[in-house]
Amino acid sequence: EFRKQIVDDEPKQLQALLDFAAQAYRRPLHADEGEQLRDVYRKLREQELSHDEAFRLTLARVFVASPFLYRLETVATGTAPALVSNEELATRLSYFLWSSPPDRELHAAAATGALHAPEILASHARRMVKDPRVRRLATEFLCQWLGIYEFDLLDEKSEKHFPEFQDLRADMYEESIRFFTDLIRSDASMLSLLDADHTFVNDRMAKFYGVSGVESAAWMRIDGMRDHGRGGILGLATTLAKHSSVSRTSPILRGNWVSEVLLGERLPRPPKEVPELPGDETSTDGLTVRQLVEKHTTDPLCSGCHERIDPFGFALEAFDTIGRRRAQDLAGRPIDTKTRLRDGSELRGLLGLRSYLLETRREAFLRQLCRKLLGYALGREVQLSDEPLLTEMRERLEKNNYRWSVAVETIVLSRQFRTIRPVGGQRARF
Repeated sequence: EFRKQIVDDEPKQLQALLDFAAQAYRRPLHADEGEQLRDVYRKLREQELSHDEAFRLTLARVFVASPFLYRLETVATGTAPALVSNEELATRLSYFLWSSPPDRELHAAAATGALHAPEILASHARRMVKDPRVRRLATEFLCQWLGIYEFDLLDEKSEKHFPEFQDLRADMYEESIRFFTDLIRSDASMLSLLDADHTFVNDRMAKFYGVSGVESAAWMRIDGMRDHGRGGILGLATTLAKHSSVSRTSPILRGNWVSEVLLGERLPRPPKEVPELPGDETSTDGLTVRQLVEKHTTDPLCSGCHERIDPFGFALEAFDTIGRRRAQDLAGRPIDTKTRLRDGSELRGLLGLRSYLLETRREAFLRQLCRKLLGYALGREVQLSDEPLLTEMRERLEKNNYRWSVAVETIVLSRQFRTIRPVGGQRARF
């Protein structure tokens, strides 16, 4: 009787496997796909494999199938872009915002055939932006763009000079992810990336930042970070530590990060055989790192680029190699953060740099952020034909307090996001 019960349950279990395959493929199974999986199971059973063995091997067949490994999109033949299917649009939206397959609500909307309706598509985008799963957008997009992805694995800091870093790096990374996630979920201004006055800390990060009154390992929001000389991505331990050397700061790395990553400026490759600066700021013949860099860039071959990037880095010299505030370097020499930019602007420290980026270079920063977000959403390089969409994004942002949801909604309602070019056959997205 027990054996009979198992046999009677096999069709139900196999149907559950087919239902799971539809979830894995992110769309309803085609008739031939369901039959192929059933046939795999039947043939395995005919080879006298047990139900459990046959079931596991059939499940393995799902995990090696192309529809699971790739996000396949079918397009009609012709000369004009065609709308992707509702299921494909649901997958595009979900991987953009959550880096995962669509949830039941999105699947249901796709099943009705109405997901392409602008009001329905926009409502799902707004719903998903507020969901905790948008943390994946914070991690996969913002952390990658800012160069701190997998920061918790960073092991390029001197244990001799900074023994505490290894125990702090995971907390530093978690702070950044929580900060980014909060900005997106709360629909804050995209400019808050630069001028936010809050962050998230536990007891260890509070101590690192010099914030009093936090005694718990639980994460909590802390306002007033500008009073601690921080605020926004310029003051995060992750960005400051990642763009430094092993045992000393690097105005060049930090300045290049501001120039290329935040502002989207293209710099020529450095000339070959450029002499390296000392790796330890205590072995610099009595000079500070800043003085070494200024001396290094007197070389005519180097000066052109360094005049553009080094002042940005000098403004952040009040933070050591792992992003801790300091008034002196490791050799006890005072820190100088006053600098003059190539365009003649004079500024001092993080506060001055932040004001410069927000007031003088706001358009460049927003353009770069929009370009990167659009490219991430589309899974390709931004092209000349995308320029009108980028212009629309910036115009809508300016009219709506630069809110994150406005940028997301503009992208998902765009022609680029909802259509596919006429290449014939299938196009795969990883």
